[in-house]
Amino acid sequence: MSTPTPATEPAPKIARISWRERVQQLMALAGLVLIFTVFSVASPQIFPQYSNVTTILFSTTVVGLLSLAATLVIITSGIDLSVGTAMTLAAVMSATFIVNWHIPVWLGIIMTILFGGLVGFVNGFNVAVLRLPPFIATLAMMLVAQGLALVISNARPIYFDPTEHAGYIWLSTGSIIPGTRFPNAVLVLALAAVVAYVLLNKTLLGRYDISIGSNEEATALSGINTKKWLVVIYAVAGLFVGLASIMISARLGSAQPATGAGYELQAIAAVVIGGTSLSGGKGTIVGTIIGALIISVINNGLQILSVRQEWQNVILGLVILIVVFIDQLRARRAATT
Repeated sequence: MSTPTPATEPAPKIARISWRERVQQLMALAGLVLIFTVFSVASPQIFPQYSNVTTILFSTTVVGLLSLAATLVIITSGIDLSVGTAMTLAAVMSATFIVNWHIPVWLGIIMTILFGGLVGFVNGFNVAVLRLPPFIATLAMMLVAQGLALVISNARPIYFDPTEHAGYIWLSTGSIIPGTRFPNAVLVLALAAVVAYVLLNKTLLGRYDISIGSNEEATALSGINTKKWLVVIYAVAGLFVGLASIMISARLGSAQPATGAGYELQAIAAVVIGGTSLSGGKGTIVGTIIGALIISVINNGLQILSVRQEWQNVILGLVILIVVFIDQLRARRAATT
């Protein structure tokens, strides 16, 4: 009798965007233009000005990076509720590395990004190996990260020295483009988006990400080690979270142990607005960036119009509710066709 040979993992193929996904991207882009136009008309002397547009792009950086991480996870039909507090914990660790332990800035940055990947690895292990539901696994990590950030920092901000750590702060608030006030953080987001696009559309990771989200059981039966790839996907998502922690701590000039709560909701909202399905199996990086911009434009516009924070939360909650409802309608229609 011949013994069966183990299945080998197929070579990657380029993921093609369907016409429906293109339509969703165009709708999201049209929505961004419409919202921007409405706020520009409501506050023509402030909102459309270059300085404010730069502020919007600057504020999109953190949400955008977290949204890239959330996109990779949500495509697997999972969820990551820990991106906000994991970012806070990683920011505290960056300050611990650089300020308290006096590690060189460049090495501290690498260690912080890898620390974010470690948090993602733990999430992936809990989901793939221990078979915990993603909601529960990442909810637990959200609480653990929140508590550890407070414990490690003694519940106090850790400040970067503007002189000694000027290079670290410059990464986010400085400008590599001469003669402009265009922040580096926006360029970091653009570069990260390109990397995420390549990962999702040109590599094995992206192909298996989509395949697992579409049908994990069928993917496993085809010979792919879904547990391994789920852990890898969560770990890569964690790298983007680590990068977000650097951007927010460099922007603030400190690691604030109480920040991060609520960012996960904005990230998830941006992902769904951009056309990524909560049911898994499909998603686009371009759509996610558009979604993140929509969230930032709404927040900025409401602040300029002096809308109270309570009502800003109400409006953001309604936006999330509407886009999730639309996503469910899309899923039902796709199931009947």
